[in-house]
Amino acid sequence: MIEKKIIGIIRKLISSLLENSMNQEEAEKSLNEIHTHFQQITEITGYDFKIEHLAAIPTAKGKALGLNYAAQCLLDYKRTIKFLKAIVLAILEKQKKQPGELINVFYAGCGPYAPFITLVAPFFQPEEVQFSLLEINENSFNSAKKLINSLELSNHIKEFYLADAVTFKVSNPNSFHILISETLDALLYRECYVPILFNLLPQFNKNVILIPENVLINLSLLTHSKNNSDSKEYEVGSVLNVRESVSSHANSNLNLSQLPDKKVDLKSLDMGTYEKILLDTKVHIHGDIWLYRNESSLTIPLEFILEQPFLNNAIIFTYLMEPEVELKCRFE
Repeated sequence: MIEKKIIGIIRKLISSLLENSMNQEEAEKSLNEIHTHFQQITEITGYDFKIEHLAAIPTAKGKALGLNYAAQCLLDYKRTIKFLKAIVLAILEKQKKQPGELINVFYAGCGPYAPFITLVAPFFQPEEVQFSLLEINENSFNSAKKLINSLELSNHIKEFYLADAVTFKVSNPNSFHILISETLDALLYRECYVPILFNLLPQFNKNVILIPENVLINLSLLTHSKNNSDSKEYEVGSVLNVRESVSSHANSNLNLSQLPDKKVDLKSLDMGTYEKILLDTKVHIHGDIWLYRNESSLTIPLEFILEQPFLNNAIIFTYLMEPEVELKCRFE
């Protein structure tokens, strides 16, 4: 076990992240210090070259990040801070609505540092909040358990599951108040956020808070420009709204391999004035907390050139969940 003094330092650093007065530079410094402590406790640096730490883990649909990449997510600063604030807020909201009730949180895909337990649990007593963790990567699973025990947070843990969230059946799902599944990448590529939601979300009661609440992939067109600052952007709209997609198939027993095509009609637009197509990922974490363009690795946009003259009438987008998880498009 680590010294009580170190636990105290880590908890003080965690508390500082929720201070609205803290600027971005100070927040990054606090997260870097927390990361250093987590590295020392788990002996997981996130930067070694062990094959078992680098390799992505196949799931029933898509892949789970390798241990190293999952560890590095802690240092995606705005992402971590916004998720931390959102989860604490969600717990407080549930406590207000259901005073005196034990709040149960189901956390799918916790990674080696289980940040949304190790950063969140210190704000609450075990009698207030309990967490159930699910992780597919055995090395990450063992690391998370070691870190939680070392930080003296094991009393906050209801269950540990080593399993695939894409196929997992939740025991007593109606007892849970919050579902966390921060299992996504930009453009919802490769990782399992969508298939996990198709499996898990229908199992919980309709009042469960999902974090992140939704993910949107939006389409924009960029005009010709001498440089990026001169370019004008026309927002066409969403080509994928995850919550709408999950809701529309909630009563279906089909094992979906892809979502229905989304056709975007371009006939009414003067496509000759546009130089690029831009696909943008927006993450609605909770309430009024969002991750916007370039705030995180999750929200880095994809641009590609429109060849002129542009002679097509539409773009058709297809989100695949088999054999790989990815968004594809074609012109017609």
